[in-house]
Amino acid sequence: QVELVESGGGLVQAGGSLRLSCAASRSIRSFNSMGWYRQAPGKQRELVATITRGDNTNYVDSVRGRFIISRDNAADMVYLQMNGLKPEDTAVYFCNGRTIFQREYWGQGTQVTVSS
Repeated sequence: QVELVESGGGLVQAGGSLRLSCAASRSIRSFNSMGWYRQAPGKQRELVATITRGDNTNYVDSVRGRFIISRDNAADMVYLQMNGLKPEDTAVYFCNGRTIFQREYWGQGTQVTVSS
């Protein structure tokens, strides 16, 4: 069983920054891609950013230029640096790992709240 554990969420004012971390219980090199998703109250879970085993990154338009996803293979960690936070970024953020066989693993989420 794979565990993904997020940390780093919290309350921040608009314009501020947070860094989310995701710790994996097994080598993240075993995943074809790692990613961050978010779910705001009353809304569907949406993709925020992904990073492949080859370090190719992808971002949803609303965060491109403000958020940066990165990975540390040696530490089995994935990060999401969030800058220029806006109230609309408020959500529970989930770490995701997807294998080459399209099996997905999820963390339990960390709350990010941005006040105006």
